Amino acid sequence: MDFQERIRQKKGKEKIIMLTAYDYQMAKILDQVGVDLILVGDSLGMVVQGYSDTKSVTMSDMIYHTKAVTRGAKKTPIIGDMPINTYNTPNEALVNAKKFIEAGAHGVKIEGNKPEVVKALLDAGIPVQGHVGMLPQMADVYRVRGKKPEEAKQIFRDALELDRLGVFSIVIECVPEGLAKKITEAVKAPTIGIGAGKYCDGQVLVINDMLGMDLSFKPKFVKRYAELNNIIRDAVSKFVKEVSAGVYPDEEHTYH
Repeated sequence: MDFQERIRQKKGKEKIIMLTAYDYQMAKILDQVGVDLILVGDSLGMVVQGYSDTKSVTMSDMIYHTKAVTRGAKKTPIIGDMPINTYNTPNEALVNAKKFIEAGAHGVKIEGNKPEVVKALLDAGIPVQGHVGMLPQMADVYRVRGKKPEEAKQIFRDALELDRLGVFSIVIECVPEGLAKKITEAVKAPTIGIGAGKYCDGQVLVINDMLGMDLSFKPKFVKRYAELNNIIRDAVSKFVKEVSAGVYPDEEHTYH
């Protein structure tokens, strides 16, 4: 059974867990704890590269980080997030998606409803994860989508179309819980929510957000499971003090 079928079979039975990773060490940890999917997200533009959004991320960036994640995750399927302007046409999408597969990814994620692109990738045997709702690559402002009736209808239609095409799962980002529930009940593909409430078939978060790396960034949907910013700052501060005072290195940490 391939990973797509394993993910599909969880729908309505067992929650799907997806987290982002951008490097070898984090991927190794996620692989050990047993998440279902690792997303090499273009969110690395914000949490790794320091941009204000994801729109500056390139294919070179994504392939570099995908290879690093692949070295760390030996069991967990890896999904490569196709960056902006790398899948504008079916041919362009095929060329770039193949680069992800060659780098070790098991499938790719694309934002929005692009039937011709999705069909071309699936026909080539490349697994595709859909993404509806708030689309960071296209958004001028990060906000909840689907509160207005027409916007909600369009998101719903997009999800139905992606499902009909055969994506193995659909990420639903920043929409009202009721809309996410409606989509989840209407599609055969499992839904994976981020800021979309409890009725999705699974959940995904950016690893840096749920670990509390940036204390200034906390959207409503992010639950911090750790406060690593404080832990790291305390550790580094202690190192600075010990080196300054001549306490480190001591005998225990010195070769003779």
